[in-house]
Amino acid sequence: MSEQAGEAAVVSGQEDEEVLSPSVAERGVLAKKPSAPRAAPKWEVDARDRVRAAVRRYSKPLADLVARDANEGDTRLLVTDFLCDGLGYDKYEELTTEYQVKGEFADYGIRIEKQLVAFIEVKRCSQKLNLRHLRQVQMYAVNEGVEWMILTNGQVWQVYHMTGGLPVVIDLALEVDLLGEAGLAAKTDALFYLSKEAFKRRLIDDLWKARAATSAKSLAQVVLSDLVIDAVRKEVRRQTNHNAEPKDLVRILRAEVLRSEALS
Repeated sequence: MSEQAGEAAVVSGQEDEEVLSPSVAERGVLAKKPSAPRAAPKWEVDARDRVRAAVRRYSKPLADLVARDANEGDTRLLVTDFLCDGLGYDKYEELTTEYQVKGEFADYGIRIEKQLVAFIEVKRCSQKLNLRHLRQVQMYAVNEGVEWMILTNGQVWQVYHMTGGLPVVIDLALEVDLLGEAGLAAKTDALFYLSKEAFKRRLIDDLWKARAATSAKSLAQVVLSDLVIDAVRKEVRRQTNHNAEPKDLVRILRAEVLRSEALS
């Protein structure tokens, strides 16, 4: 091999090496391992395991109650057991039955560290939960200054948050059907927020805030805001050359696009 050819081979090899070798920045990226998922603390793992086991255990007794149209008293027995065995509340220290509020009696009051944090209203297992039941437990919450209200017929659990004011604002934070089509994991994830451990750490507050922020009413307010209406007007003009009046866009959105219940 000639001297020039040898030098060319060396140069070619160097160029190949430079092409194939990652840069310093690239080496850093390649060396970085994907971050491991956050390990749940032991209290959370234990609470979720307990909730999951309770959902499994009480599904058949609950289905039997529904099948025989059990009365409210029998439904309460199952709810009490589920609150204790599944959600971790102490029957004697943290649950108050027939909590008196101005001559009326709430089915349960929940106390955490001696602080009243929620009322529970129980209806018979075959009775569909409705607005009248919500108004009933809302009265207890307003009079006692309690934020959280729970409605249940044993099968369906609805959790509402109340924000004080004139008028008060009621938001549905979560709803789960123990006999519904959702899988065990989904039911466990929802009911975990009602566990004593999660309630004590106010994890349900974050769930409520996220749901309230993305509710139909909240999003309707965003859509009808001046900033969004102005953007819609510009886009309509860009696409159609029609320069719509903002008030006309608001009228059409309210009357024909947005659902009426989101505007109330």
